[in-house]
Amino acid sequence: MWGERGARLEVLTTFCEDLAAAKRFYAEVFEAPCVFENDDSAVFRVGAVLVNLLDVASAPELVAPASVAAPGLGERVQLTIPVEDVDAVCEELGRRGVALHNGPMDRWWGMRTASFRDPAGLLWEVAADLA
Repeated sequence: MWGERGARLEVLTTFCEDLAAAKRFYAEVFEAPCVFENDDSAVFRVGAVLVNLLDVASAPELVAPASVAAPGLGERVQLTIPVEDVDAVCEELGRRGVALHNGPMDRWWGMRTASFRDPAGLLWEVAADLA
């Protein structure tokens, strides 16, 4: 059913009210390479996933007949990146001007986590197994 690529996430598209700020965020915070760019989008490689930053003005065409939700109406997705040391990553995020949404904290399911937002409001989490 899924073909030779399998059922794996390859591209995440997020809608951005401020495309320039989102591009700076991915270049500076994730140090991600930009692999494609045009007037209304930029695509960055974050690990094995391509993050497509799309200007919100271009989003209705992509999701029609659905509508584009306004930012800040609540969480719909959180993306998690496994790391070796959550606290060290949080310190580096702080040096890069990124405010934490929550954490670092130990979770009852055996992980230490912290989360932060990109300029489009997408919630990112870093997580490590508790020793």
